[in-house]
Amino acid sequence: MRIASLALTLLTALPAFAQERIPSHCIALAQGPERLVSASFREPVPVDSVRISYVDHAMFLIQTLSVSVATDFTGFLGNVDFLPDVVTMNHAHGTHWTEAPDPAIPHVLRGWAEGGQAARHNLDLGEMLIRNVPTDIRGRFGGVEPDGNSIFVFEAGGLCIGHLGHLHHEPTPEDYAFLGRLDVVMVPVDGGLTLDHPTLVRSLERFRSRIVIPMHWFGRGTLDSFLADMENEAGYVVDRRETSDLVLTLADLPDQPTVIVLEPRLLSDN
Repeated sequence: MRIASLALTLLTALPAFAQERIPSHCIALAQGPERLVSASFREPVPVDSVRISYVDHAMFLIQTLSVSVATDFTGFLGNVDFLPDVVTMNHAHGTHWTEAPDPAIPHVLRGWAEGGQAARHNLDLGEMLIRNVPTDIRGRFGGVEPDGNSIFVFEAGGLCIGHLGHLHHEPTPEDYAFLGRLDVVMVPVDGGLTLDHPTLVRSLERFRSRIVIPMHWFGRGTLDSFLADMENEAGYVVDRRETSDLVLTLADLPDQPTVIVLEPRLLSDN
């Protein structure tokens, strides 16, 4: 029943409002070393490219030429006069959402179930397709909250970009099937509140990810522990950057799976 519902949702996209995107290789249901640029978020993104800026904790700004998305949006991107076209949110903790997103934001995508119904998103903006796969989380008072989190997938520039949100369990075989390949994935690396590192590595191998961007780390110790596991145990290349953003095309994906460490930075016009 869940598979049929998800398939129907994924096959009924909203009308496009921007130029057509390059077809991705994520999955048929959804659609039939990298170049880094340290730039202002206001600078135009090159055609057929995607810019990813690490803002804070689990919040990223994902931009194409004409579409902008803030992930795990808390309501504050920085002291700038700017609203994204889309925000996605999860509600495991208050650092992943806001109760009062600006009503001027055109699309607010909540990742948790409401009224007993799992969140189902399939938003086609022309240059970018945004979809989600719900996952369960631990309940606030014990037990399980079904469909309390969403893994959001952003298809743009031929790339499949995933944001795991506050993932508490390894995706099920059904989840993996609907997620498909994730070329670039933003992963929570605390190792305790979310997935432990061995389970996370196993998930990344199933996603066939080429670029992994750590998020949700509490201090350098947490981050360094994850990087050591990825480099020494999983065989990933670790690439530490002093910038908060990168620009990618499909042709830029590295041959060897690589962890790229971005420095979180609130948006600024300075």
